[in-house]
Amino acid sequence: MTDAILTSARAALAAAPPTGDPAYERYCRELAKRLADHWPSVLAANAEDLARAGRRGLSPVLLDRLRLTDAHLGGLERLTEAVLGELAGVTARDTGVPVGDWGVRLRTPKPLGVVFMVYEARPTVTVEGALLPVAVGNAVLLRGGKEIARTNEALSVVAREALEAAGLPAHLVTVLDDPDRAQLRALLKRPDAVDVLIPRGSPSLIDYCRGASSIPVIASGGGVNHVYVHRSADLELAAEVALDSKLPEPTACNTAEMMLVDAEVAADLVAAVLRAAERGGRQVTVRLDPRVPRPAAQAGGDGRPWRIEELREHDLGREFLDATIGVRAVEGLDEAVAHIRRHGSGHTEGVLARDGGVTEEFTRRVDAAAIVVNGSLRLHDGPTLGLGSEISISTGRMHVRGPVTLGSLVTHSWVVEARGTLRSPLTASRP
Repeated sequence: MTDAILTSARAALAAAPPTGDPAYERYCRELAKRLADHWPSVLAANAEDLARAGRRGLSPVLLDRLRLTDAHLGGLERLTEAVLGELAGVTARDTGVPVGDWGVRLRTPKPLGVVFMVYEARPTVTVEGALLPVAVGNAVLLRGGKEIARTNEALSVVAREALEAAGLPAHLVTVLDDPDRAQLRALLKRPDAVDVLIPRGSPSLIDYCRGASSIPVIASGGGVNHVYVHRSADLELAAEVALDSKLPEPTACNTAEMMLVDAEVAADLVAAVLRAAERGGRQVTVRLDPRVPRPAAQAGGDGRPWRIEELREHDLGREFLDATIGVRAVEGLDEAVAHIRRHGSGHTEGVLARDGGVTEEFTRRVDAAAIVVNGSLRLHDGPTLGLGSEISISTGRMHVRGPVTLGSLVTHSWVVEARGTLRSPLTASRP
């Protein structure tokens, strides 16, 4: 079965037109159109997945990760339009650069090849995976979690119809429907047939894929992210940053898990966070380490949207995956940086300070795919940063770091217009 999947994907890649062909624009438009046409059946399938997940006892936050609504359809349609607008800038062939007096060199875009995406329980990732890699000429294998099996089945129909309508090979998109880990293990052992692996999800998923495979990885790692609050920071801003970096998407990879705050302002920061939560009626759990003074009310109540809990040792270096944020007191920048180096995942880190020397030192010493100064960690996002649509955010160091946009999903060939030139005379003429 694995051999048949890979053979079909590679045959589709070979039969597909070159990157930049008008068929890929047609595909983007057809994908959006057919997504809208099939949306009622996609929602029905999603309801089945939600019901099964609910019976299994998944938490409300995790159920929200599975759930699709009409708002998601609008977002995916906008994504398709954005990709259409970005294609020309990614797939255009160079006009060429003269090389000495004998020729011209130019770069032409080529697909990475067969891309294998492994992810968990977000069905929107299935559409993103069927869109971005394919729009620049790749074939893609999509393996989502078993929690979204029915939804993925419905979305695979959408992709297949869009490919057919655009005149592209049907197996440029393969949505894998086998939940057995044996198939995953078999695919991970095929660097001869899979060119790039994009695991997107929890740190355990990333680590498993890296350890089980020699396929080159674009690692879309978990987000154990921190915000350091210096004593010079605007604490009202810091409170808003804490809530904005966590509550809108508690399970996203660019959310904040821990506020590292100078001890002398820790109590004031907590008070500011609780006030901000009350102003907006925003539900949040704040976990405080023993060095942070407790507020007068030990827990939420009387209609308050917040609650206070104890921050424990096992909370360090973890993603809470719900509306929880930790607050840990530190004795200055050095301790904050040491904590981040020990517990951070290299995804997104932030600093809040009015002192420019502090922010400069923080950005110099902290190593992450993005470092946000005096703002929300959720600004680390391809479209928000003006970098373009993204398939994931990479925490790796090779090929791409940060938003994985269309330009990261192609490689290039050098085309050399040699005009009959031979190497030997050129070499002989060198001093």
